[in-house]
Amino acid sequence: MHGQNGGSADELVEEVDRAGDVVRVVTRAQMRAQRLRHRSVFIGVLNDDGQLLVHRRALTKDVWPGAWDVCVGGVAGVGENWQTAAERELAEELGIVGCEVGPLGLGAYEDAEVKLVASCFVARCNGPFTFADGEITEAHWVHTAELLQWLKGKEFLPDSLALLLPRLDNFRSVIA
Repeated sequence: MHGQNGGSADELVEEVDRAGDVVRVVTRAQMRAQRLRHRSVFIGVLNDDGQLLVHRRALTKDVWPGAWDVCVGGVAGVGENWQTAAERELAEELGIVGCEVGPLGLGAYEDAEVKLVASCFVARCNGPFTFADGEITEAHWVHTAELLQWLKGKEFLPDSLALLLPRLDNFRSVIA
């Protein structure tokens, strides 16, 4: 997922300021160890029935292992534009290529675990999905009302709840 994919420790990433402008290039290990702000993409996946794809992260993830998430995504590569990063993450995490991917806007998030600037997207796709990179252990389609119940009973990534859900028309009310 977004900002928290399973990239190698020596992978290069961009440290950015709050506006998303590149400050310098660092290793992923340095970014995590020093909690440096970086660029990520968050992609909410909706099917034709308006359901949101919700998934559980692998226990091998470097941040929030085993937690649930409302989007797929990850750290943008050095020099990679937002759209390309979103399409790459969809292919890597869900095995989908060529679905409609639309921008939802940019936002910044910071907590005790991460600091990031994320470009949010929505992808419209019914699947089928494959989880070849091993970052997702299970996935489910949920309607708005169901998501309310999921949020009460499971640990979810706070960054995507804060940045993506308010940008998805049918799911805005879930976190209001």
